[in-house]
Amino acid sequence: MTKLLFGLFLILSQLAHADPAELKWGADSEGGAPYVFQDPVDPKRVIGFEVDLVEALAKELGMKSVFVQNQWDGLVPGLNRGNYDIVVNGLEITDDRKQEVLFSNAYYKTYEQLTVRKGHSEFQTLDDLEKRVVGTLKGSLAERILQRFKDKGMDIRSYDGQINGYEDLANGRLDAVLMDWPIAVYYGAAINRKLSDAGQPIGEMSYGIAFRKADTALQGKVNAALHKLRVQGTLREIYDRWGLWNDMMAKAFDDHRATTIKPTEFDAYLKAHGVKHDWKEKLAEYWEYVPLLGKGAVVTIELSLLGMILAVSLGLFLALGRVYGPKPISLLCNAYIELVRGTPLLIQLFLIFYGLPNIGIRFSPFVAAVLGLGLNYAAYEAENYRAGLFSVPRSQMEAAFALGLSRIQSLRYVIVPQAIRLVIPPVTNDFISLLKDSSLVSVITMVELTKVYGQLASTYYDYFGIGLLTAAMYFIIGLPFVRLARMAEHHFATDRKHAQIRGAHLNVSPDELADEAQMPA
Repeated sequence: MTKLLFGLFLILSQLAHADPAELKWGADSEGGAPYVFQDPVDPKRVIGFEVDLVEALAKELGMKSVFVQNQWDGLVPGLNRGNYDIVVNGLEITDDRKQEVLFSNAYYKTYEQLTVRKGHSEFQTLDDLEKRVVGTLKGSLAERILQRFKDKGMDIRSYDGQINGYEDLANGRLDAVLMDWPIAVYYGAAINRKLSDAGQPIGEMSYGIAFRKADTALQGKVNAALHKLRVQGTLREIYDRWGLWNDMMAKAFDDHRATTIKPTEFDAYLKAHGVKHDWKEKLAEYWEYVPLLGKGAVVTIELSLLGMILAVSLGLFLALGRVYGPKPISLLCNAYIELVRGTPLLIQLFLIFYGLPNIGIRFSPFVAAVLGLGLNYAAYEAENYRAGLFSVPRSQMEAAFALGLSRIQSLRYVIVPQAIRLVIPPVTNDFISLLKDSSLVSVITMVELTKVYGQLASTYYDYFGIGLLTAAMYFIIGLPFVRLARMAEHHFATDRKHAQIRGAHLNVSPDELADEAQMPA
């Protein structure tokens, strides 16, 4: 009995000290302030009012919040795929999104804000901007509002990120920008003195937490927790600290008290972006970015190497099947090559990562990225190999048959080695292209070098300096492989030159001599 009680005590102790359940939430830190973004002071940290919101929510639920990075337009597909439990990233509650996901009660309400350049007070409403160029955020309610004015001659420019529209406005490429009020607060007149807010609030929107359709239990728990945080004043405190409390929120929460909490987070943001650095300080700042970019570079190298290994291996089999295989195999190989080359890599990545789970095939983001890159580039490598195979004289195969080799042995020991030697330059070029195309895998939650660049650039408003640093890292990554390819070309060229010299004395084909070391006894 004593042992039984002692065992029960141990089990209860373990349960009491067990790690809390995880609340995985998806968002895009490249989206920018004030939602979820890299800390300007410490870029290794992710901050934002929604980060604070989820932390408070997880604490109330007795869970541990775990942030999962995903591109904004892939957040809902990633949720339905099961990459995370909820989405919290300024997701507007709309009828069409309700068809795909469940929403919590609104945790924030706001409106659209029109921003213009200073000195253009004639633009106060959207009607004033007919036949003008207006920027907005892609996939947002603001974009839908602007679409109503397209027939009136308005030229609408949609952006993936928040900062680019305001930069184009300041540089004279746009006449106005329409985005959510919190975005205008952090990227408009407060940061750029060339800009100013214009007109009255436009429209009304509510941000909600998104769940999978089947997660009604989690939806109920989150709604209860949100209500409790609202009653306790926790939500109001978060919005005050980030400078996001306004009349619309006061009406929504029925809280008309004067703000007493200083907007410390907003002030810290303005301070971080208002400091001017000399070139030494700027270089030191860039040096701090190197570890973050380095992590992204490691992911890029891993994806590129594994993807290229798959591409060259599968590409060789496709080329051999197309040139030397029976007609059904040749047709299948040709169909694969033409289909893959004729469709965009981005679509193929979406199909592998988001489409295949619908038929029960599920890959991790890393495996899906390698497969997408490898299967796509295999089609191009197959054409390189095919060109190499056709470049080998037909007499080589006939000579191999005369020596008693079978068809497979002839290909293995005579034809393929010569073809590989011929295709090294185009294969090297394709590897460099694949290295750069690996930036597309950010759409399936992978954070590689280009994605890290986007996150840092949107945080520090520095697309030029950080862009040069990122470009330099891509160059450094690719340079060793270019050098290795040149060494291989030189090696094969030397072998062939020696074969030519020996052949001149022995009156034997140089290609036979160059490959005789690989021939079976």
